[in-house]
Amino acid sequence: MDRNPSPPPEEGDGQEAEDADAIGDTVYSKHWLFSTLTRLIHMVSELSEENPEAQVKLTDDDEEDLCKVWDMAMDKDVARFLQDFKAADILLGVISKSRCPRLTEICVGILGNIACFPDTCVTLSQKEDLCAVLLLLLGDADPPTLLETSRLLLTCLSHKDVCSLWIQRIRQQTSVCPNLCFIMSSSTNTDLLEKVGDLIDKLFDLDEELMKTWITDKPQDKRGDESDTPLDLTLCLLEAVKQLRSEKLNGIEIYLHIFQLITTVEEGCEIFAAPDGPGKAVWDFVCDVVCKDLCQQNDLEVALHEQKSTLVQAFAVLQALYRCQDQWKSRADPSGFLKRFLRIETEADVLITLPDCVCSSLKETVVDLVNKRYLTRETCLAAANSLLPSYKPSVSAPFTWLHALYVHLWFILAQFCFAVSIVGVHSFVLQTRGTRLGCIYLFFYNNLFLILPTKTKTIELEIISTLPDQFDLDSQAHNSD
Repeated sequence: MDRNPSPPPEEGDGQEAEDADAIGDTVYSKHWLFSTLTRLIHMVSELSEENPEAQVKLTDDDEEDLCKVWDMAMDKDVARFLQDFKAADILLGVISKSRCPRLTEICVGILGNIACFPDTCVTLSQKEDLCAVLLLLLGDADPPTLLETSRLLLTCLSHKDVCSLWIQRIRQQTSVCPNLCFIMSSSTNTDLLEKVGDLIDKLFDLDEELMKTWITDKPQDKRGDESDTPLDLTLCLLEAVKQLRSEKLNGIEIYLHIFQLITTVEEGCEIFAAPDGPGKAVWDFVCDVVCKDLCQQNDLEVALHEQKSTLVQAFAVLQALYRCQDQWKSRADPSGFLKRFLRIETEADVLITLPDCVCSSLKETVVDLVNKRYLTRETCLAAANSLLPSYKPSVSAPFTWLHALYVHLWFILAQFCFAVSIVGVHSFVLQTRGTRLGCIYLFFYNNLFLILPTKTKTIELEIISTLPDQFDLDSQAHNSD
């Protein structure tokens, strides 16, 4: 007897099946992900059995599917699903057996996306074998793989719950420092150099002792055919930042910050101050960048705003290295940049950069600039007028410095008095250094009141008798012009 055909399935049944196959709230398919990872395992096993030494290439279809998994792992639900599916163990096995650089890069990239979320990062970081392999991958020869490995390590170091665990492992794995040095000294890949700089900057910022160890030790490079070659971390940093400067100027900021971090410890200052150390080379490089690449005369004002953070780091490094200049035979001079910078006469908001950069300099630097006639009353007044009245606090630091210096700066000080007084400063204290009280007082008094507005009410003159009697007033007046 013929049987009546079964009724068609309800539409709801199909929708329920799709929902059951979806990963979390996404439209990604569990079944497709299972099959892709399973195919990956079989593919790597077959390739490693055929020719375990030769490099292989992925087929276009396999590469496309794996790149889809890479993109999918950026979703939190997918990352958690991959974690539950033991994807980290699968990818570790693939990386260990892989003879395909592109496959290794994709697998590390997937792990990097999984690590973007705190809970999955903690789980991944607890796998000691995986972490050991990732640190060893810093010695790989493939730049894209190195880039993804550096990104993954930086991501893990950025999670406070596991950063100490990673730092401990990096301390124990002695190959990390020489591998990073080799990358910085030999690579021309600017993206890789930037990411390695980010990684080192993060490590030094988190662990000062690790920084001291790395800058004082001379790691050995065992990659070449010759005998072990000692690598100097600071020189490798300098090579990397030179490469970035030639192709990607905005990438040098992170390396300038690394140099600045090194100068915050005694060991770093000693290295830079050594006559045969890297300090002079770093000083010359930073001066050259400041004078030739940043804040040029034909640059738009917005360029100054964009370069603000780089300028701040550059001047922080120069400030620290300035103390070492007596140990070097010669020293470059960044004053030309300061001269151009101070002559900018505009009230644009971007000039808030000025106090961030200039006020970080030492008072001794200001004296040197004045003595060389780079910092004059004209440049001081131009800078003050650009900042006032909107940025009154920004003028206070250089005003205070000039107030505390010697007689030949009096006239510049008077110009600053004029600039500051227009925003309501009605009194100030002046210290002179001399014994010929009447003559000096009269000279200063007459010149000061020629330019000060009448609303300046009080002047207190405090005499400090330290200058010899043969003090040449005419010479000092000439120097203040």
